[in-house]
Amino acid sequence: MPLSLRLAPSPTYLAPTTGGFSPAKKQCRISYSGVATKTRRIGFCSLDSVRRGDSYVVRCSLETVNVSVGQVTEVDKDTFWPIVKAAGDKIVVLDMYTQWCGPCKVIAPKYKALSEKYEDVVFLKLDCNPENRPLAKELGIRVVPTFKILKDNQVVKEVTGAKYDDLVAAIETARSASSSG
Repeated sequence: MPLSLRLAPSPTYLAPTTGGFSPAKKQCRISYSGVATKTRRIGFCSLDSVRRGDSYVVRCSLETVNVSVGQVTEVDKDTFWPIVKAAGDKIVVLDMYTQWCGPCKVIAPKYKALSEKYEDVVFLKLDCNPENRPLAKELGIRVVPTFKILKDNQVVKEVTGAKYDDLVAAIETARSASSSG
């Protein structure tokens, strides 16, 4: 539900431009634990301000993202890192794919089955479309599918190509390192 709030212009928060203040766009993330034991939620609050006369109208919209184990969660450039952080000490496996990739389509049902098998691991999917290109570049993707395995916000393993056995071995290795460390 949008929230409207009228604020007087403040030079502390809005940068001055010629003849007044410019509209500001801010984003904040609010994390909190979900009720279910297998779920964590992240809230995103986007603030947009628009000048009206001698005041500003600020709109805030709150959106929540559920992070669950036992299923595959679709992420994008805005939700990926908050979800990884919300996963806490859990292993996170990211499938980086494209809609047109044949091998991606072949391994997708197997990846879903892995999410149901490993209930202590968070499974994510990122469509490497133009909108998500900055995140794909940040993660160093060169081919699809690419699977990144993260622990404590860091990539610890990578599997390139639709290599199911290699993916399972990488998950097992990360899980055993996690349980012994």
